[in-house]
Amino acid sequence: MSKRTKRWSSAASIGRGQSMQLSWRLPKVPVPPTLSPVAKHRLQVLEFAQRHGVGLAVEAYGVSRSTIYAWRTRYHPRKLETLEPKSRAPKRKRAVCWSWADEQAILKVRQAHPRWGKRKLVPLLRAEGCTLSEATVGRIVRRLKRSGRLVEPKRRMHRRPRPVRPHATRKPAAYRPQHPGDLLQIDTVHLHTDTGSQLRQFSAIDVVSRVAAVGVRTRATAGTAAAFVDELLDRFPTRIRAIQVDGGSEFMAEFEEICAANGIPVYVLPPRSPKLNGCVERFNRTSREEFWECYEGTYDLASVQPALRAWEDEYNRLRPHQALAMQRPIEFLAAATQTQKSNM
Repeated sequence: MSKRTKRWSSAASIGRGQSMQLSWRLPKVPVPPTLSPVAKHRLQVLEFAQRHGVGLAVEAYGVSRSTIYAWRTRYHPRKLETLEPKSRAPKRKRAVCWSWADEQAILKVRQAHPRWGKRKLVPLLRAEGCTLSEATVGRIVRRLKRSGRLVEPKRRMHRRPRPVRPHATRKPAAYRPQHPGDLLQIDTVHLHTDTGSQLRQFSAIDVVSRVAAVGVRTRATAGTAAAFVDELLDRFPTRIRAIQVDGGSEFMAEFEEICAANGIPVYVLPPRSPKLNGCVERFNRTSREEFWECYEGTYDLASVQPALRAWEDEYNRLRPHQALAMQRPIEFLAAATQTQKSNM
């Protein structure tokens, strides 16, 4: 039986319970290349130019004609990688002008003096016979750092530990002041007078009624802050239920002790968060603009304190407040207190 007859008989036996084994393989399908976004954009421009013309492609994509023609020259339909950006590195790179021995000498000297710069290393290298310039020494040091052969010592950061606050805590997220006296914001203002002296103003404001109180001292310490709180407990028109301050040292020690003795919680702001004390910060600006910039008396405490107290009384009883719908703080406090009593 010939080979042709055998092939015919094996093909004729298909479907009679016999299996057929293929003796050839399918051709491999080429894997499409992964193009970069730049190459995909170039391919899109070329396809648009092929369909609608180069002129419309220039207007649609903002690419010059010469660029499109250059891409078309490079383009190969079976090698899409030809549209990838070519390397822009110079064909002839600058060769180093020093030897391996020079690098080793600089590495040895720099490891012995890790904090010395190129200007201080040059005299030591000249003593060893190395005649490289200062700029070349600097380039070699940078080269040694990039290659990992020169490892700089790590800088040691010494941070002061946070002071222990026995009474002050963070304000709970669920705490919302609803009534006058629920939260009093306190802050200090550093004042530079025209005579060259310095004063410290203590500001306190109720976040609900906007009733404010001020005091002036020559220093802002924990002792003077505690004295200001003691003064507030006597003359503030409503009961103080909580105080919020920043992380200043004047709001520690004696300040916390007097608040704890009177059962007043102290809430400390997170670092670098003056916006959370917005009411008293805005009051500080108001006191600067309406009192200190208009004050014409002397800056001794005996003269400043009565004038500042008179301005405080004007702020609370006469000045309309925008946050209170142009009511006076004392009027708003009286109305809120009356409403609170009627609801009890």
